[in-house]
Amino acid sequence: MTDDDAVRPAIRQALPPSSDGMRIGLLGGSFNPPHQAHRAISLFALKRLQLDRVWWLVTPGNPLKDNGGLHALAERAAAARKVAADPRIEISCLESVIGTRYTADTIDYLRRRASRLRFVWIMGADNLAQFHRWQKWQHIAAQVPIAVVDRPPRSFRALNAPAARALARYRIPEAEASRLAGRAAPAWVYLTGLKMSLSSTGLRNPDGSWKSF
Repeated sequence: MTDDDAVRPAIRQALPPSSDGMRIGLLGGSFNPPHQAHRAISLFALKRLQLDRVWWLVTPGNPLKDNGGLHALAERAAAARKVAADPRIEISCLESVIGTRYTADTIDYLRRRASRLRFVWIMGADNLAQFHRWQKWQHIAAQVPIAVVDRPPRSFRALNAPAARALARYRIPEAEASRLAGRAAPAWVYLTGLKMSLSSTGLRNPDGSWKSF
C-alpha cells in the first residue's frame, strides 16, 4: 500500500471536484483570517484568466512567517468558506492531508494527481517581491503558469525583485491573460486594475485574535 492509498478517502475530500480540462487557479495562504481581498482577487482572476474555478489552499503554516498566532486549520477553513461565498471558489486543506509544507511540493503533487487539469498559481504583488525566498521557486515557475495581481503601492518593488527580473523573458502581455492557463510553463502575467489594500495582518489584533470581518 502506498502513502496515497492510506489517505485516499481524505484526499478525495481535500481535492475539490473537477473534470478533465478545467482551468483551475490556485491561491495558497494561511488565510489567518480570510478576507474580502482574497475573494476579490479570486473573482478578478476568474474573469481575467478565464478560469473555471479557484481553489483556496489553506496551509497548515507558512514557512516564511511566524506561525505562533496561527488559528486552527479547521477554523480558518470554515471562515474561508464563509468569506468565499461563490460556488466557483473551492476551499481545500490538501496540504495538511498530504503533508506538504512548501508550494513546490504541493504543485508537484497536484500535477501528478490531476494531470488533466490546467493549473495557474495566483499570487499578489507582495508575494512576487519575496518569491525568490520561496523553497525551489525556480521549480515552481517551471511547473505552472503564474498570475501576479497588482497590489499598490508594492508594484515597483515587486517588478524589480530578483524573481521578476529572472523571469522577465517569460512574462506575457496583460492583454493575453486569458490564454495563460493554456500556456506551457514558465509563463507569467502581471494583472493590474484591482484596487484593494486589505491584508490578513491588518485584520489581526496584537494578541493574534481576529478583528470583525
